[in-house]
Amino acid sequence: MKRWGTYSGFPRSGGLRPENLGQNALAMIGNLCFTLFVLGVLIFTIIAATYQPEDPLFHPSTKITNFLVSTSNATFRSDESVLKTGEDFMSSNQTAFAAFINVTDVLVINVSANSETDCDRFAPIDCTDSDLFHVMMRATIEQFKDIHFYKFGKPVRGSNDSSCDMAWRFRPKEGKRAAFYKDYRRFVISRTENCTYTVDGVGEYHSGLNARKKKKQAKHGSDGGFEPKGADSSAVAVTKLPVVGDAVNDTVPVVESESTFSSGKYLIYNGGGDRCKSMNHFLWSFLCSLGEAQYLNRTLVMDLSMCLSSMYTSSHQDEEGKDFRYYFDFEHLRESASVLEQSQFWTEWGKWQKQDGLSLHLVEDFRVTPMQLADIKDTLIMRKFGTVEPDNYWYRVCEGETESIIQRPWHLVWKSRRLLEIVSAISSRLNWDFDSVHVVRGEKAKNTELWPNLARDTMPEAIISSLRDKVDDGRDLYIATDEPDTSFFDPLKDKYRIHFLDDYSELWGEQSEWHSEMKAINNGNPIEFDGYMRVEVDTEVFLRGKKQIETFSDLTKDCKDGINTCPATS
Repeated sequence: MKRWGTYSGFPRSGGLRPENLGQNALAMIGNLCFTLFVLGVLIFTIIAATYQPEDPLFHPSTKITNFLVSTSNATFRSDESVLKTGEDFMSSNQTAFAAFINVTDVLVINVSANSETDCDRFAPIDCTDSDLFHVMMRATIEQFKDIHFYKFGKPVRGSNDSSCDMAWRFRPKEGKRAAFYKDYRRFVISRTENCTYTVDGVGEYHSGLNARKKKKQAKHGSDGGFEPKGADSSAVAVTKLPVVGDAVNDTVPVVESESTFSSGKYLIYNGGGDRCKSMNHFLWSFLCSLGEAQYLNRTLVMDLSMCLSSMYTSSHQDEEGKDFRYYFDFEHLRESASVLEQSQFWTEWGKWQKQDGLSLHLVEDFRVTPMQLADIKDTLIMRKFGTVEPDNYWYRVCEGETESIIQRPWHLVWKSRRLLEIVSAISSRLNWDFDSVHVVRGEKAKNTELWPNLARDTMPEAIISSLRDKVDDGRDLYIATDEPDTSFFDPLKDKYRIHFLDDYSELWGEQSEWHSEMKAINNGNPIEFDGYMRVEVDTEVFLRGKKQIETFSDLTKDCKDGINTCPATS
């Protein structure tokens, strides 16, 4: 046997003697482990620095379905009483790119500049005076301390010679929703003895009607208003966000000409079992059709007429005759996507179909994928759905292999800005400085088999105990609840100033702006402020509270969907 020391492949060094081989092997293993450890730390650091959570909107349909109806801290979600729409998935950080206006940005008026001995203190107020503009801005910023101001519109004459109306765009300082709000108020103006301007009073929310823009026609920033320095760089970020308070123009788009119509390509979904289902079901199916239309580069022919499920109606019956625009922002949809209202489409089709040789391609099987229709040249592709549920649900088109191809365009569907205007009005009356609690009772509290503790844990005394360490005494507290008798919560009045949705019923009453605008949509006929609208407004006000106390995570240990359904906690 050869000795290791005489083998020509190894030098004669002490480190390679047989008695040292074990130590060398351990040292090599140690160095390798240390290298792998350092490499792992480096990779982890890079991932941690660059990681962004997945956007749930782009999950497969099964995952986003679970997301939309998941049991979580949002107690309004899994019972399908109100659904998330595109603006809910926006990050409120988007507004970080838009500079807000501090009081230090506003010019301080030099008193001596206007101290003329012969000035007329009682002359009509000139609302276009730039000095007055700065005085009004400073007074507004100093009065409303819980909001950030992003833009002021130039003042205009109010109701008389001593009042001016002014509008501004803002967000609450602690706002968690990615939206801008617009307010316009009436200011009472007077002059001091040296003729400098002073603001004697500021009207209620939306009192300055003369400052309201009737229609958004001008480009952002072109109306002569005041913006902070560097605001132009934020224009892109601002225009992507909803603005609650601007006049809504959700009229049905008009076909401009025969050539415009006949040269177009269209997609329509016909029939099916989606009607009168929950709003979650409706939107899940509608966005499938909209996603396919975008994939095929076609205009979606949509029916604005809706059926409201019995779960949202006071009659407890399905109700036809509702309108998409009651619940969703049709103006944003038609400005962001190619859509055409169904009755107008068929009118134009009847005019030009024979003359221009417009052709129709009929599809009666939901398993025919959008990819198979990509090369169809016909003017209209009609998907016709049968009567057998669930195979006649529109969303079936987006299942299977299509799931990874068609992405539902959630960003195109926003909540009705008219309903959000009511939300903004309520929040403004509370000066955007309130806390909120959601109290679920109703049928769940009666079912002690599934919710054994809920009735007891939502009694007024129990709520007061739960809020003791969460909400300071004397705070404004908005209570979103399905309890019909709000006097049930009277014991809370000893500790808080409590508010309910029905306290603000004039905002949708016969004299309200919402009521008149809804009549205009509904051919002059009034509409009911229905159950879905109520829950949507109630929910949205709740979500604007500075502190938000939930039933199933803060008031009771019962599971939201019944006993033994609580999500596992680590």
